[in-house]
Amino acid sequence: MLKRGVAEQWTVLAAVGEVAVTGLILFIRPQLFARLVFGTEFSEAGDALGRLTAIALLGLVLASWPGPAAAASSISALLIYNLSAAIFLLYVGFGGRLTGLLLWPAVALHAIFTLLLGRAWLTANLR
Repeated sequence: MLKRGVAEQWTVLAAVGEVAVTGLILFIRPQLFARLVFGTEFSEAGDALGRLTAIALLGLVLASWPGPAAAASSISALLIYNLSAAIFLLYVGFGGRLTGLLLWPAVALHAIFTLLLGRAWLTANLR
């Protein structure tokens, strides 16, 4: 069973990974993100939407940052995000039209975070 400190560590790792990697690339270079993950370019509207997504990710991370009273909600927020992202990226990947170099590693990373955060969520909620 995971201890509270381990659950918080997974939450922080998932949160930092989202902002530091995905959010930063989406905000600074949305076209690079599009090429690496989807193997294509964003339109001008896609660039704007990518940057808006980066801002939303920052908001998610700030809202789910673990603290004494917020540990369970932090885990829940990041669990739902990672599960949704993994499912969506799987859908995109199996469609076969939008696959870039980092699509499948992104699917795997979100799936791993889903498993780790799911375990942490179960541990936090079974106390």
